[in-house]
Amino acid sequence: MQAQTQWVETSDCQQLYVKTWGEKTAPALILLHGYPDNQEVWERVIAVLVQDFYVVSYDVRGAGQSSIPKSIRAYSLAQLAADLMAVAHAVLGQRAFHLAAHDWGSIQSWEAVTDPDLKGRILSYSSISGPCLDHAAFSMRKQFSENKIKFFKQMRKSWYIAAFQLPALAPTVWQFFHPEQWRQVVMRLERDQDIPVNPNIRKDGRYGVNLYRANFLPRLLKPRQRYAICPVQAIVLKYDQFVGAELIDEMPRWVDDFQRVELAANHWAILSQPQAVATAIRDFAYKHENQ
Repeated sequence: MQAQTQWVETSDCQQLYVKTWGEKTAPALILLHGYPDNQEVWERVIAVLVQDFYVVSYDVRGAGQSSIPKSIRAYSLAQLAADLMAVAHAVLGQRAFHLAAHDWGSIQSWEAVTDPDLKGRILSYSSISGPCLDHAAFSMRKQFSENKIKFFKQMRKSWYIAAFQLPALAPTVWQFFHPEQWRQVVMRLERDQDIPVNPNIRKDGRYGVNLYRANFLPRLLKPRQRYAICPVQAIVLKYDQFVGAELIDEMPRWVDDFQRVELAANHWAILSQPQAVATAIRDFAYKHENQ
């Protein structure tokens, strides 16, 4: 499976490393990775999807081979959404496309998926382990007032978010992770011995933490009413150690055409169960390809 590569310049003069697979005439699908990963985390899923789609992936700013902005503000959701559309325009022109994303890739994708100006450009969205921060804020407020057990259950899973706000903690912690050590962590979480090594994990972890610092507090303190402009599928990982299914319960409030699919999988299902993830993405995209 040979990828074509290119660089895309963003609106603030950063460079994004982009890969494409498959036939250009096939339906277009953009994949976004999460934290602390880079686009290579999708390769097992891509191996399945390339049969049916023209697949586009890229290293988000601060990850993989893409450039690393110095300012925390450069990691804002608005800028990340602009990055997505810069890649889409450079690779696809004005073509409409399907979108699927995992973890922080999913969180940032919601900014585009709820932008009225992009209605008709994004055909479908498959979200994995990454809710819209605005939606999550409203949901957490409701949980706190109505069901504190659910609220604290999710807070227990999200302890690391508060830790990542401390300026020196994340860079220091990631310096202690050798790529093989991180691989062992993911192997234990996924209960899968066949997990690839990410040789860039120290850099991806150190700089990607700015995604949290730039966005969590502003969005949780001042959430916005944002509604999806395309059909949305939530691929719920039943044994996810970091994102509780409770955050998905309120999603239909914000999405007119909503579908929920559950997989008996852990957080990195894109590594441990690529066939199941690819099937869910493909089936949902096909359902909305000609609408």
